[in-house]
Amino acid sequence: MRPLVQSLKTARYRAVDAGYRRKPPAAGDLAAVGRAIGGRNALVTIAFADVNAARWQIALIRHYVPDVVHVIVDNSPDDATAERIRHVARAEGAHYLQLPRNPWSGKAPSRSHGLALNWTWHNLIRPAVPAAFGFIDDDLFPTGRDDPFAPLARQDCYGQVRRIGSRWFLWAGFCMFRFDKVADLPLDFGQDWFLGLDTGGGNWEPLYSRLDLATLEEAETRFVPFRPGLAVEDGPLQWVGPWLHEVGLMGRPELAEEKRNTVESLIAPHLAAAMRPFVEKEPASS
Repeated sequence: MRPLVQSLKTARYRAVDAGYRRKPPAAGDLAAVGRAIGGRNALVTIAFADVNAARWQIALIRHYVPDVVHVIVDNSPDDATAERIRHVARAEGAHYLQLPRNPWSGKAPSRSHGLALNWTWHNLIRPAVPAAFGFIDDDLFPTGRDDPFAPLARQDCYGQVRRIGSRWFLWAGFCMFRFDKVADLPLDFGQDWFLGLDTGGGNWEPLYSRLDLATLEEAETRFVPFRPGLAVEDGPLQWVGPWLHEVGLMGRPELAEEKRNTVESLIAPHLAAAMRPFVEKEPASS
C-alpha cells in the first residue's frame, strides 16, 4: 500500500501548492518588485517572524553584497510581526512582499517554507525574468564581501549541496540559479519527502538529476558549536563561505537565547560598518 499512500499524499501536497500560488500577496506591490528585479541578480529572503534578523541581514547584504536586488518575501504567521518586518525593509532599502497566509504554518515548517518558495518562483521570479536569482534563509548573515552569483558564469546553479544516498539537492537556505537555464523547467522548491529530500529536494527530478555534481563548484560549509565545550548538535552555527547561519531551528531550545546573543556579537563589528546612513537612493516603495 505504500506506493498508493505516497501517491495520494503527493497529489494532496501538489493541490495545496497549486491553490496557494494562485493567491495574491497580502501586502506589497508585486508588479513593482518584478520590475525591480527584471534583468538583475535577485537575492530573495524568505522571512519568518524575526524582525532583528531582517534588520541585520538587510544592512549586511547592502554592505557586503551590493550588486544585487534584495527582496524580503515574508512568510510570518501574524500580521503584526509582518508589518514590523515591512517597516524595516522599507527603512533599510529592501523590497518587500507579504505572502498570503500559509496553510502549513505551525504544522510543518519545511512544507511552509517550500510553499513560500514555490509561490515566489511562480508569481515573482518567473514572470519578472531576472538574470539570476537566489534564495536565502532569514538568519543568514554575510560577514565579508561576496558575490554568490559569480559561479553562475560557469554553471547553471550554485549553493550548499546536501547529499542523500545517490541523490543531492541545494539547501534551500543558500541556492543560486541562472534564470535562462531553469526558466522552462517545472521547478519545485518543496520537499520530495518520500525520497528523503528536504525543502528544495523537489528539484531533484526536473533539475539536479540532469547535472553532473562532480563538475560543479559547491559552496564551502562547516558546522561549529556556538561556544567551546558544547556539542555541535546542541548549539550549531553554520558557516557557508563568509556567511554565518544561525541555524535557528536546531539545537537545544533552552540555549536559543544564548546562541542568538553569540550571533549578534559575531556580526556586531560588521553591522557597525554597515549601519551608516543609507543615502544612495530612497527606500524601496514596494
